[in-house]
Amino acid sequence: MVTGGSRGLGREMVLALAARGADVIIVSRKLENCEAVAAQAREFGVRALALSAHVGRWEQCDALLDAAYAEFGRIDILVNNAGMSPACPSHEVSEKLFDAVLNLNFKGPFRLASQVAQRMAAGEGGSIVNISSTGALMALPGVVPYGAAKAALNAMTVSLAKEYAPSVRVNTVSAGPFMTEAHGDWTDEVVAQFTNAAARPGDPVEIVGAVLLLASSASAFTTGAILRVDGGQRG
Repeated sequence: MVTGGSRGLGREMVLALAARGADVIIVSRKLENCEAVAAQAREFGVRALALSAHVGRWEQCDALLDAAYAEFGRIDILVNNAGMSPACPSHEVSEKLFDAVLNLNFKGPFRLASQVAQRMAAGEGGSIVNISSTGALMALPGVVPYGAAKAALNAMTVSLAKEYAPSVRVNTVSAGPFMTEAHGDWTDEVVAQFTNAAARPGDPVEIVGAVLLLASSASAFTTGAILRVDGGQRG
């Protein structure tokens, strides 16, 4: 299951998992977008289920899991990828905006991860991969609620990894800047100012290796870890 799986980084994760034989569940708010990615995934000969849900709301998280388990019987890999990072001066952040950012980036992922981890632990185990941000590790003016939510996600990763061990592994990919649809307004001048070691934003496909590593038995001795995929970005 990949939340936020209909575009950007999530879409690349879904297709990479499907290409390696995994049945996939694609989740986002817009069902038609999920269906389009599901159709692409089926070209690899796997089963694909498209589901619409706002994963910042617990009742929709629970309904989502009911539908997923009814269809497949289990979830072996959960990727908590859905998120939002609206820029706003901190003194202008409304309570509604603050809650929306925290709900989607932390509250929902906690609900999904905790419920799936419990079922994994009672079954054959599994892997949970949380997609965080380097914004949790460095100063990020103008998007403070987002950075705080991702910092909470990092802390959650470590705690759940301990709570549901040893059969459930929980890890984080700390993503740096990626050139997705959300950043279509980045000009060549903006890109030229990147100060990470790679001197550029990442291409969405470049998230795939880290997710496949943490989702698979190749990382069997890795849990509670934060893997930075940011082109050498530092605060």
